[in-house]
Amino acid sequence: SWAEAREDATGKTFGAELDRIGWRGDEPVGARKMHAFFELHIEQGPILEAEGKDIGVVTHGQGLSWTQVTITGKEAHTGSTPMPMRRNAGLGMARVLEAVETIARAHGPHAVGAAGHIDVYPNSRNVIPGKVVFTVDFRSPDLAVIQDMETQMKEQARKICEDMQLEVSFEKVGGFDPVTFDPGCVAAVRAAAERLGYSHRNIISGAGHDACWINQVAPTAMIMCPCVDGLSHNEAEEITKEWAAAGADVLMHAVIETAEVIT
Repeated sequence: SWAEAREDATGKTFGAELDRIGWRGDEPVGARKMHAFFELHIEQGPILEAEGKDIGVVTHGQGLSWTQVTITGKEAHTGSTPMPMRRNAGLGMARVLEAVETIARAHGPHAVGAAGHIDVYPNSRNVIPGKVVFTVDFRSPDLAVIQDMETQMKEQARKICEDMQLEVSFEKVGGFDPVTFDPGCVAAVRAAAERLGYSHRNIISGAGHDACWINQVAPTAMIMCPCVDGLSHNEAEEITKEWAAAGADVLMHAVIETAEVIT
């Protein structure tokens, strides 16, 4: 299949790695039907902690678009190449990323944009970069906003690179559309929080989760608990026992309530 043939940076394929670790199953994808799906997760952001809320009732998930951008110029010595004669791919990237920031802010308050993956070649102290490869990550709960940000980024990047005598290309390397979670499951989460006496607020998930995909095939919702300073994907990530207990408590009640309704 397409998924099994995907290769990572070292040439390993997804299918071969499933075989290697014994995780390739024999059940057709989608054969096992689910009544409903609930996912408990840290917020990965600072809102719940800042507002002193115990529970985030996740109503939507942001969509995202990952566009890999390659800018090509010419490698040259940083000391002996006159400024007007440089074709600096790194400078071109800097200007594109400044445009990404401006575009995302203009589509606020919920839109975001940045580049976390950046490779610079040859990545030497005294060589002007001849090529850069970076991935622009745009996110919003509104698909039209994502598409508009993508379009604007490409138009501005082409103009920036043309003016600097650089070449630019784009490749869509990932993404998914915004998600609206199941109203019944969301209501079960909210009702559980209220019944248990936990403070709560509606929240939009800024990150991708299993729930965003399973929402396509089964009624789905998410529960979020705070995390210290909103820190995530980091060894210093931390939550309190009280936050964890509240989230697990709401999860259990929402699952039981939903299972009883369905059965």
